[in-house]
Amino acid sequence: MNENERVQQVLSGKTSAFTYFVETYQDMAFTIAHRVCGNVQDAEDVVQESFVKVYRNLHTFRNESKFSSWLYRIVYNTAITHSKSKLWLYDQETSLSNVQEISDFDTETQIIDSERTEAVANVLNKMSKGEALLLTLYYLEDNPVKEIARITGLNESNVKVKLFRARQSFKELYARYERVIPDLQ
Repeated sequence: MNENERVQQVLSGKTSAFTYFVETYQDMAFTIAHRVCGNVQDAEDVVQESFVKVYRNLHTFRNESKFSSWLYRIVYNTAITHSKSKLWLYDQETSLSNVQEISDFDTETQIIDSERTEAVANVLNKMSKGEALLLTLYYLEDNPVKEIARITGLNESNVKVKLFRARQSFKELYARYERVIPDLQ
């Protein structure tokens, strides 16, 4: 069953069909919200609020874009609104849940992979929220530039420029991180 059929099921009163959307998209929704909000509790609140908005506004979804783009746009906007309403700074928490899983080769490889994963997460947390979000959407979630533009509301050219700058920023921060912890090479 495709997503359009599932949307129609929910709209026709079968609310249990909405569970599919929550289970399929909650991890990425959390990642987007966490990158924008900066902490776990606010990200969880934003995700919950976003899914309520999606459910209540499902009738407005048009098949002009992918369902995921529409949903992620709602999550992004809700997170921005939530963040703007806060007047205090957030403590950064490291979220490794959506960073590449460690392979099962050998213990040494696992340790090295774990350290690299942690290094990537630490570097992303030191970057601006916007840059970290773009890199997460592009590299960790494999979204094309066009999808990222829909999610963030930026035009494709702007996404490309910001991705380029984010890559440069990431390279600089990662190089500094490697100097501090040289065993990552």
